[in-house]
Amino acid sequence: MAVKTFPVEASHILMFARSVGDDNPIYEDADYAKTTEAGGIVAPPTFAQSSAQFDPDYVLRPKPGKPWFGSGKNATGITPGQGGGGGGNGGGLHAEQHFEYHRHLRPGDVLTAKSLPGKTWEKEGRRSGKLIFSESITEYRDQNGELVITARGVGVRTERPVDQK
Repeated sequence: MAVKTFPVEASHILMFARSVGDDNPIYEDADYAKTTEAGGIVAPPTFAQSSAQFDPDYVLRPKPGKPWFGSGKNATGITPGQGGGGGGNGGGLHAEQHFEYHRHLRPGDVLTAKSLPGKTWEKEGRRSGKLIFSESITEYRDQNGELVITARGVGVRTERPVDQK
């Protein structure tokens, strides 16, 4: 992800919580949230991931009038190897995601996401040759430059398509 700034708004928090099926009142009820340890409305744990939708170049974001890999095997006719974003080469997957929280995200925060390089390593696979792992790190800072969340993702690609046996 490129460096992008995005607002944390109460309506975003509410819609995100609903979209993941989390009905905890701390995400929408200010009176209830005041009685909790957090002391006010906060965002759900994985909310920062929604920042990708503020990046117009985000590879998994659908773009009007352009083919999109989608979420199905051949969602819009783009086949592996054709491109179109979303890992369309058929040889990669998102293997891990970790979040380190330095404080709660709250309505009114304006976050900036900065991507940093991570480690890479390889392991030998049984049916696909080498497995190539790559780590990406994203730091989310608030409007005051304070580090709020550090996210670490790991992707894995195969050297070649899996041998069908």
